[in-house]
Amino acid sequence: MTSRSGESFDVERAVAETAGLLAAPVPADGPTTAEGVPVTGEWSATRGEGFRLVPLWEGDPLTGVYAPAWNDAEEAAEAHAADLARELDRRWGPHTTVRLHGPLRRWQADRTLVEPLFQALFGADLYGDLAVWGPVGAAGPDGGDRWLAVTVGHSDGDAPFVLAALVSDRPIPEPADDDSPF
Repeated sequence: MTSRSGESFDVERAVAETAGLLAAPVPADGPTTAEGVPVTGEWSATRGEGFRLVPLWEGDPLTGVYAPAWNDAEEAAEAHAADLARELDRRWGPHTTVRLHGPLRRWQADRTLVEPLFQALFGADLYGDLAVWGPVGAAGPDGGDRWLAVTVGHSDGDAPFVLAALVSDRPIPEPADDDSPF
């Protein structure tokens, strides 16, 4: 569960939050740490060397939900991501897609074979491909370039879908599709 549980999706709010995320500081170094709401423990952000990851929306839990309602929930999550991507494309130009199946296979085999940014995504159950924009200009507080990505994921058949945004102070290239370390 995330700190966004129970909120409806609003594309204008999501665009504003991604813009705010671009302007916020990201750690230059240090370990990757997940943050949660103190009372509930719900995931609210993950910070790591050069990046920050936050949930933008969380769907309803899928406990006891089967097709076609389960398929409808998946389509709704993908539609939210597509709506957000269209708005971000208008703002920052066309995005590129970074496929995650290569790093995901390496992470499943040995988590040390995947760089921290991808470990953070997978640790938050965000397994979907990334829509990436960047560099988007001197957006950071230090005046440096930033890269932005959005993705959808969920951990298992009963878990809700989650739409999240990632900001990085370095490029987010598509990882190699082989079994070699990063």
